[in-house]
Amino acid sequence: MKIHPREKCTICLYFETSTYPDIVKDSKKFRQYLDKNLADFPELLPENMATTGYQMKDCRKSKKLGTLIRRISIANKSYSVRPSFVMPYMTAWVSDVEKALYLRRFDVPFYGLVEVFGRNAMYWYRLENQLGRNSVVGTTIHGNTALPIHLAADEKHSRRGGEKCFIATTVANDCILGVAMAENAGNEALTKAYGTFAEEAKRIEPSYNPETVNIDGWAATQNAWLANFPNIMIILCFLHVFIKIRDRAKLKFRELFLEISTKLWACYDAVSKKSFSQRLRRLLEWCDSQIDLPAVMVEPIKKLHKNRRCYTAAYDHVGCHRTSNMLDRLMQRMDRHLFSTQYFHGSFDAANLNIRGWALIQNFTPSNPMTVKKYHGKKSPTERLNGFAYHDDWLQNLLISASLKDFRQPP
Repeated sequence: MKIHPREKCTICLYFETSTYPDIVKDSKKFRQYLDKNLADFPELLPENMATTGYQMKDCRKSKKLGTLIRRISIANKSYSVRPSFVMPYMTAWVSDVEKALYLRRFDVPFYGLVEVFGRNAMYWYRLENQLGRNSVVGTTIHGNTALPIHLAADEKHSRRGGEKCFIATTVANDCILGVAMAENAGNEALTKAYGTFAEEAKRIEPSYNPETVNIDGWAATQNAWLANFPNIMIILCFLHVFIKIRDRAKLKFRELFLEISTKLWACYDAVSKKSFSQRLRRLLEWCDSQIDLPAVMVEPIKKLHKNRRCYTAAYDHVGCHRTSNMLDRLMQRMDRHLFSTQYFHGSFDAANLNIRGWALIQNFTPSNPMTVKKYHGKKSPTERLNGFAYHDDWLQNLLISASLKDFRQPP
């Protein structure tokens, strides 16, 4: 059964904590504030708001936090306008939970958060999962930022309740843009998992069609991407060829490994398709001339030569990913996260929400100070991708970016 996104009815805007009570009580001031946001940040508000106008509705008091929430009506549809200093569903003040959720970037366990910040483990678990209800693509990429045309993707092997499962991961520009659970690594499961990214991206740009995706050689992964984007160019990861040889030959055949890896990376450094193919043929000829060269080193080279078109295609697409380096860096963090939590124990939907929430935390939390300095003060991967942030506080920036992009379940 297809899961449809819920009716988008929550708008999140930046409000100062000190001035919000005065603005929300006065309908005239509230309308002026909305009009200003409509002019400055139209992507945070419904598309038809500027053309059809809107009406002020009631002002309700939250039973959980006691703060006032005003509603508006656009074309007979009601929207709640939530201030950015309040968490969704009125679960907490952002200032009370921001530090704790920031520590989840480093996989501090929930019982550790309880020891420092109070509450209980399930409270913090639900708060993290709550973030996973947002569209990962729509929240990460600003409405005026072009969707990436060069992607990298792979599946992370994991376990849920002791059974093997997979996490289909799509990345670009140092951000995790797609992450979804798959029960197995077959065509149908991976097509559905990667389809989550495709559906979220097409909600932003219906005609979205990326040029390339860098993947490993798994046939089901290729089929999944071609099913979701029929015109996409599949580029195989050159690094995987080297890793396959390294893992089988580095210790046992050290001298031969050093020689063949030097020749292999010389192929990678070729400046044209013709040069790449020529160097690859010379490498294969050298392998055939070596009598004592083990099969674990020769077979990957032969397979590389056989599938060379999937590697040389990179020369036709400037800026594409020839290796999965960027993906691997992000998936190393995912690996640490899964290990520290001892993988998934709940339902399939809960696991999906959890890994999506984790991905958004990775995208929005501030990077290492040295990295921030390197990028001239741009703190997070999302800020570097979009060139700006709605708020200096990373969690408020996330909540504002997620305005109108929440789902009861991921697509």
